[in-house]
Amino acid sequence: MSASVQLAAFVKAHPHTVSKVVDFNPATDKLYQLDLTIGNKDLDAATIADKSRFGQWVNEKLAANHCKYGVGGYMENRNIYAHSKLFNEGPVPRRHHLGVDIWGRAGIPIYSPLKGKVHSYQDNDNQGDYGPTIILEHDLDGLKLYSLYGHLSRKSLDGLSEGLIFEPGEQIATLGDTNENGNWPPHLHFQLMFDMEGKTGDYPGVCSLDEKEKYRKNIPDPQLLLQFPKAVNA
Repeated sequence: MSASVQLAAFVKAHPHTVSKVVDFNPATDKLYQLDLTIGNKDLDAATIADKSRFGQWVNEKLAANHCKYGVGGYMENRNIYAHSKLFNEGPVPRRHHLGVDIWGRAGIPIYSPLKGKVHSYQDNDNQGDYGPTIILEHDLDGLKLYSLYGHLSRKSLDGLSEGLIFEPGEQIATLGDTNENGNWPPHLHFQLMFDMEGKTGDYPGVCSLDEKEKYRKNIPDPQLLLQFPKAVNA
């Protein structure tokens, strides 16, 4: 049985142990499926390069569709990384997004969906990077799982220590603004990993095409925990 199948089985068998990552009421709130793929002609390079315009584009999509958050991105082939040298180093550029993004306003609370402990944390303070990042470690009936939260506020790292325990639904952070989150419009990068491969405070959130299947084995779809309803896609 693969690790992803084990995770799905755990969630199915223990639904009450899985809590929220952000405040969302499916009875009253809606999600918008943001298209950040290379095929979206509505989002040009000039808008992506200007974070104020990019943020305005996101906010207009949410407002026009009456949605609380924008979501999407798992294994999505994106063009938004072309402007940052961080994703263009090496022989093959990185364009495939490995987590799920939840786009919303800066300052919203972020929660642990499972009981876990702090594995590591750091401020990945580079252009286009995660900015402040927290990684939690979870033990799900013997299945080791890690959850990564990127683009947080800097104050989210205050008072943390490795091994600190968080309960399901306990707040762990707040969402950062453009000036502190790697220079992105406010959003949470939420990602799951089975193996940290010796890394601390950081783990790739974008890969090249030739690495996609390798990472897919280690990075399950975060929707297994998020369990978001179908998003609006105008």
